[in-house]
Amino acid sequence: MWIAWIEFDILLGDVHSLKEKRAVVRPIVGELRRRFEVSAAEVDNQDLHRRASIGAALVSADGAHAVEVLDAVERFVAGRPEVDLLSARRRELHSED
Repeated sequence: MWIAWIEFDILLGDVHSLKEKRAVVRPIVGELRRRFEVSAAEVDNQDLHRRASIGAALVSADGAHAVEVLDAVERFVAGRPEVDLLSARRRELHSED
């Protein structure tokens, strides 16, 4: 069994309040869950209105599949015009590690 996760540090565009931040972050998290069938959430920087950290994780029987999904998730987030991707950190672990 493979466990894989990725965490994004993103800078939000023209956002001036936490309410506006939620309006940008929620659709991204929802689309990650729906499109890629991963667990996703805002995981840090909840009190900052121009920064967000979004995490996504999955469990897979195949390590190559886990990497493929993380690659697609990263491309999706990087391609969003309303955010600037500052960094992406990822990790894949086998259950026997």
